[in-house]
Amino acid sequence: MLAQNLILAIIMVAITSGIHLMGLMVLIWLMRNSRASELAKFNVFRSSATIMLVVMGIFLIHTVEVWTYAVLYYELALFDTFEACLYFSTSVFTTVGFGDLVVGPNWRLLTAIESANGFLLLGWSTAFLISLTGHMRALEHQWLEGGTGEEGG
Repeated sequence: MLAQNLILAIIMVAITSGIHLMGLMVLIWLMRNSRASELAKFNVFRSSATIMLVVMGIFLIHTVEVWTYAVLYYELALFDTFEACLYFSTSVFTTVGFGDLVVGPNWRLLTAIESANGFLLLGWSTAFLISLTGHMRALEHQWLEGGTGEEGG
């Protein structure tokens, strides 16, 4: 059973990390193609909207990752309903772990690795968002230093 836990955990970490990477790449592509970072068109409302869309995109990425684990748990029949699998996966992925639903000893390692996986992916998202915000602040500063004489928004 240990080997099965580890194999499934490795597969799930690879899948969710791939989902995360592809999701962030799509967000970067959308930002580049929306020309939201053009200095000549800097606008505080556009920047705010871009950040909000990125936050929603990140939330969507994490939702897909949590659902991926929930589907696995449902297929393994860890709980009676898909809703219970989704609730459990969400609480484990976010490292909240309420404890009102628990798995038997056969799958504890898999769910513990989901928690570590979620912790790392949430941290990756945080770093991405901080980097984006810093980049946009730098663009704002460059725009304001450019001396257009107009307000930024």
